[in-house]
Amino acid sequence: MGRSRRGWMTAAAVLAVAGLATTATPAAGGTAAAADPVVTVVSAPDGAARAEATRLVSAMDLRAKAASVVMGHVPSTDPGVLRDYMQRTGIGGFILMGANVPPTEAELRAVTAALTTDPALPPLIAVDQEGGDVSRLPWDDFPSSLTLKSQDPAAATDAFAGRGALVQRAGIGVNFGVVADVTDDPSMFIYRRALGTTPDASADRVAAAVRGEGDAAFTTLKHFPGHGAAPGDSHTVIPSTSLSKAAWAASDALPFEAGIQAGAELLMFGHLAYTAVDAAPASLSPEWHRIAREELGFQGVAVTDDLGMLEASGIPQYRDPVANAVAALAAGNDLLLTIMFSSADTAPRIVDGIVAAVESGALPAARLDEAATRVTALRLQLAMDGHGLMPCADCAPAG
Repeated sequence: MGRSRRGWMTAAAVLAVAGLATTATPAAGGTAAAADPVVTVVSAPDGAARAEATRLVSAMDLRAKAASVVMGHVPSTDPGVLRDYMQRTGIGGFILMGANVPPTEAELRAVTAALTTDPALPPLIAVDQEGGDVSRLPWDDFPSSLTLKSQDPAAATDAFAGRGALVQRAGIGVNFGVVADVTDDPSMFIYRRALGTTPDASADRVAAAVRGEGDAAFTTLKHFPGHGAAPGDSHTVIPSTSLSKAAWAASDALPFEAGIQAGAELLMFGHLAYTAVDAAPASLSPEWHRIAREELGFQGVAVTDDLGMLEASGIPQYRDPVANAVAALAAGNDLLLTIMFSSADTAPRIVDGIVAAVESGALPAARLDEAATRVTALRLQLAMDGHGLMPCADCAPAG
């Protein structure tokens, strides 16, 4: 499913990588505890998570399977509201946006704890923590692509080690943080967020960032197959390019391939139309999903970019959010992300739509089973690895 994990480092080691410092806490009886306690939780093999996920999914009813592949959102920091939302919907993930992030890290841990209704099968709690222009955690002072694109790859490793530790400390398991798009054109929408201005340079920094996040957070590469070749802002239009498949393979594909080889667990499919390959956006394209898996070797969880962005394009065929979600699942996505235009009932409506599509035969039951198994395996790995469960919650950033 991705990187071979070493299990948890000691709390001090994790924080040292992140540029953070531990503070010894009194042990029972008033004696100062060791500043560097050894945490002996060991990652289970990925195969064990996959086998257990297969067993769990086979025991789920259709509605539970459908709910497991949805990543929803409601704009609140109220733990009661968030816990009720997760319990009521049964969905497999939640994305934290600015409206979910309170002023302090301690308060954010209360938010993520409320979202985790079952620690044995925790949801995939995700955040867009790229740093720089896209940053949900205001206390993230680590370098972003704005400077990393002109520095050695080692700087990206260090920055994302720190960023991953901050994500983990907040109780978040998934970072949508590694931008694998590449462009050398400052006028392009994605330029400031890209980690490199050439395919090779971007590939080196993307791989370095993935390795940096390492043991702290599950890494997501975005926005496949590459926003740099497709001008326009995919939040409001469907950017398009006529770039050939061969030209893509020699250029924009390289950072994604490097990130996959470095062990990224998730791949985010963009609402980007490479018309020489498929007229449909990659997020809705079975062919682009085939390419990712068969040609680039990606074995992890395929996640859509925010499906609300399809609606925002104004294109009539993407007006229905439920139809978009079903089409995205049928194309090969495993996890359906919904933010824009969503409300507390959007995720349940998508779940209803998936159930209806399977019952009608419009969506193969095997495709839903495959997606639910991949997502459930990652959730189990989250619990086994302890991602999002920082063993030193009272540690404070250095300085």
